[in-house]
Amino acid sequence: MSAFGLDAHGFRNLKNVNWNWTAAALYEEAVRRDEGRVAKHGPLVVLTGHHTGRSASDKFVVKDANSEPHVWWDNNKAMSPAHFDALHADMMAFAEGKELFAKDLFGGADLTHRIKVRIITEYAWHSLFVHQLLIRPTPEDLKGFDPEFTIIALPSFSADPAKHGSASQTVIAVNFTKKMILIGGTSYAGEMKKSVFTILNYILPPKRVMPMHCSANVGNDGKSAIFFGLSGTGKTTLSADASRTLIGDDEHGWSEHGVFNFEGGCYAKVIRLSRESEPEIFSTTERFGTVLENVVMDAETRELDLDDARHAENTRAAYPIDFIPNASDTGRAGHPRNVIMLTADAFGVLPPIARLT
Repeated sequence: MSAFGLDAHGFRNLKNVNWNWTAAALYEEAVRRDEGRVAKHGPLVVLTGHHTGRSASDKFVVKDANSEPHVWWDNNKAMSPAHFDALHADMMAFAEGKELFAKDLFGGADLTHRIKVRIITEYAWHSLFVHQLLIRPTPEDLKGFDPEFTIIALPSFSADPAKHGSASQTVIAVNFTKKMILIGGTSYAGEMKKSVFTILNYILPPKRVMPMHCSANVGNDGKSAIFFGLSGTGKTTLSADASRTLIGDDEHGWSEHGVFNFEGGCYAKVIRLSRESEPEIFSTTERFGTVLENVVMDAETRELDLDDARHAENTRAAYPIDFIPNASDTGRAGHPRNVIMLTADAFGVLPPIARLT
């Protein structure tokens, strides 16, 4: 397919663009390019290299007349519009002659508040990752798909702090005015996922919608619950309770209609995961379609060792939410009746699990 459509984002002279490929096609291409290996039972195992988690110190928000009044600058690093433009220009030059992957996806299950996102990646496995993690449009949705935001991820591009205003050769640059996020110098796929959350975290509050880093589920009585907590405190585990319907494991909005998932997949930590304690999540590590980041695999038998943290403590599985048997078809539920705070706190300030008033 031609590169039609990416010129609007600044790309020129691309070798090819692979548009909205299926999971199976992306699997084949990732293996052909030596980006990953297929494990026993079918998941794709990839290594993210130097960065095995998000690079918070390398994330910047462009400070301009539009964003300045709305961003907490004490907690967000500012980048000048000129530095962003230089970074964008150099990334576009770097991409010339390359074959890229483009995915058109939705962020947000609430039809009133969802956004259209185009994610352009250098790696086939990155395109597979976002396909599994975000909300997948129907073929009808893709006709005339006009993205509101664009995320460009070129891991093999290195930023120049002197030229681009970055902190290192790794950069995540968010421009709310140009509705574009540039990611370079990191292969950790969670940066793309978190970029969609960053967009929604910016645009939803003025619409009186609260973005939340939480998991959510709903009982047979229609009463939903949301679970707040830092990474690793148990949001994914508790929300996957087999007796309740899973809304989502990580990112949600609370709108006038109730709670809705931002995503169409889950991104579960799998270090020391066991079949006995978390059977629903464990089963996803034995399925075609799951992307396993930094999980140790025997090169001969293709057996996984989920207890081995040699590549990273932050090993992850990315899979479509319907891999969990009791997942919601809509990603939506009514207003929460229970708000749970998960602290895993050893200091006794709050109990490990607290129901809030």
